[in-house]
Amino acid sequence: MTPVAPTLRVERALWAEGRIVIACDEVGRGALAGPVTIGATVMAPRSGRPRVPEGLRDSKLIPEARRVEVAERAAAWVDASALGWATSAEIDEVGIIRALGRAAHRAIAGLRGQGVPIADAIVLLDGNHDYISPAGPLECAVRPIVKGDRDCASAAAASVLAKVARDSLMVDLHESAPVYVWDRNKGYASSAHRAAILEHGMSDHHRASWAILDAPALF
Repeated sequence: MTPVAPTLRVERALWAEGRIVIACDEVGRGALAGPVTIGATVMAPRSGRPRVPEGLRDSKLIPEARRVEVAERAAAWVDASALGWATSAEIDEVGIIRALGRAAHRAIAGLRGQGVPIADAIVLLDGNHDYISPAGPLECAVRPIVKGDRDCASAAAASVLAKVARDSLMVDLHESAPVYVWDRNKGYASSAHRAAILEHGMSDHHRASWAILDAPALF
């Protein structure tokens, strides 16, 4: 089955209202190790915007070998982008939902630092729950959209930018703890990852508050 191609239908409706669109999506929520990452992209109303970049999809639907090139096209296509991170220690401290909110605020702060007028924007958040607003005040509204990273091109761009950045970090972290095979599983629950935890215990990058050994292997 051919993956659904994202469009700018939702974004165009908001541009017609004069709104700047900030799209946010998370990567790493279900991992056993490593941070959670929020990608944020900005698309302001303007004429003559180029078409959705070739191959842009929700990052989960893009073959790993193609993600970097698609991310490069996505970064050049949007008006601005930023990443926000929350560490495994923060996830242990405050829980995954609050950590996601912190990471989103950090990504939006990164956009603010680039001069994006946040008060003139609306945040499209992939999913069915607004975890951004409870983490702190924001100058604009947040609109959760179920399957936003599949259907909205701005959210798909945020998804692939976050995925490529987090995967790169996990490959770097692999060098310090190769027994967990993070260069292949990126911190998720593979059979090899779970076996290494059983044999060697958890590292500082694992989410110690999680029932890690009960997590089913995904691959």
